Amino acid sequence: MTCVANTKSAIKRIKIAERNRLRNKAYRSAVKTLIKKCLLAVQAGDAQAGELALQAAYSKIDKAVKRGVLHPNNGARKKARLARWLKQLQGQTVAASA
Repeated sequence: MTCVANTKSAIKRIKIAERNRLRNKAYRSAVKTLIKKCLLAVQAGDAQAGELALQAAYSKIDKAVKRGVLHPNNGARKKARLARWLKQLQGQTVAASA
């Protein structure tokens, strides 16, 4: 059984919560997509594309933090992990090509 709102303010809060949920979902999805694109570009050996993807991922993470979609610590953790993964992948691609 679902709970149905009785007051105007409760109905408005339900609408706002749904709108925010969809916005947050879009931001989180975009962040994940950009992180994957960045990792794939570096794995493919394209350093320039990797740098551009890294900038785009950082930008989207920062915007998500600014809008309250991600907690500031969560955004910082995602950026630090991404930088660490890229450094490891670049090391592996350099070792593989040598």
